[in-house]
Amino acid sequence: MFDRNTIKYLSEIETPFYYYNTNLLHETLFAIQEAADLFGYHLHYAIKANANPRILQIISKHNLGADCVSGNEIKAAIENGFDSNKIVFAGVGKTDKEIEYAIKQNIFCFNCESIQELEVINSIAQKYNTKQRVALRINPDINANTHKHITTGLKTNKFGISFYDFKTIIKNINNYNNITINGLHFHIGSQITDLSVFAKLCEIVNETYSYAISNNLTINHINLGGGLGINYNKPENHIPSFQAYFKIFNTNLNIPDRVQIHFEPGRSIVGQCGCLITKVLYVKENDERKTIIVDAGLTELLRPALYQSFHKIINLRYSKNEENCRYDIAGPICETSDYFGKSVSLPETERGHFLAIYSVGAYGEVMSSQYNLRNPALKYFSDDLIEKDTQLENEAVSKICSFS
Repeated sequence: MFDRNTIKYLSEIETPFYYYNTNLLHETLFAIQEAADLFGYHLHYAIKANANPRILQIISKHNLGADCVSGNEIKAAIENGFDSNKIVFAGVGKTDKEIEYAIKQNIFCFNCESIQELEVINSIAQKYNTKQRVALRINPDINANTHKHITTGLKTNKFGISFYDFKTIIKNINNYNNITINGLHFHIGSQITDLSVFAKLCEIVNETYSYAISNNLTINHINLGGGLGINYNKPENHIPSFQAYFKIFNTNLNIPDRVQIHFEPGRSIVGQCGCLITKVLYVKENDERKTIIVDAGLTELLRPALYQSFHKIINLRYSKNEENCRYDIAGPICETSDYFGKSVSLPETERGHFLAIYSVGAYGEVMSSQYNLRNPALKYFSDDLIEKDTQLENEAVSKICSFS
């Protein structure tokens, strides 16, 4: 990602900032589309992973749908090229205002998370004299073997409808005159690397679908959420094995071909295309520990503080990055948790050096804040570098011509 020209270009920009490799984003999109097409699966990009307008425009041009968890995400999706009839609206706490907006936009489907939410959607749809498509999000009570803050499929989580409530909804189906329940939705967590849990999910999906049709509920589509993880330890393995991921569902689902299968990938599409570039402000020693203080903080990348997550970090000054020193890498925010890594192996690093923090394309920019009254970090794209090179080339040609 970082050749000599790129590093020279980036070193002239005020830090900290996000840098997106748009070529890699296109490659990832082609890869996931190709894999999904093998099995006839439908894709909705999870906007919560990264809502940068330029990123959204690139993804929408690849003809994916959108998975949204707020009214503003629906608005951003539509404004950046996504078809409203490919938008699904998920989320455990939809407001009445958001529901009204989504109905007016004629979105593809609501993923409904409770009996009371179902009643509210029905009431608002009645107000607008329409019949709204709904998929019921079932909580399958499956441990996704991921971080406790991002598992969503256990019965102790706030997400989804219990099987008991599912039975109640079917029993009272005639009470929902302004709703068409024609889908099922499942999502068990994020950053899942143990793919065997998806096989377990398929068992629950098969059982739930069988129960639904045996009770005269017509199911046209099943949405299996997202959750596929990326390799934070080796970000050079840019693109996940989408084909292996989808093959698990193709092998284990026992669902008729007429039923559409949908997915909501987010992190697996955008995670590796983004880096956070930051400058070293100080190098200090505390109790024999060397600490690098950089100008980026948890305001630009919250994940390490929130999830104790790992991100690979390199020093852009060194082409080979010989790792001969160990540093704690901390930000400037007045919080003890404001670290990007502890005992990180790097070449000898000094004030003024630039560091690149990898795998920031998902949940980096979108979770940023202005805590401590920080200025928002700017965003740059590899396309900008190409455009700059072209501009310099044109200027050089112009100068040559002026001497001829």
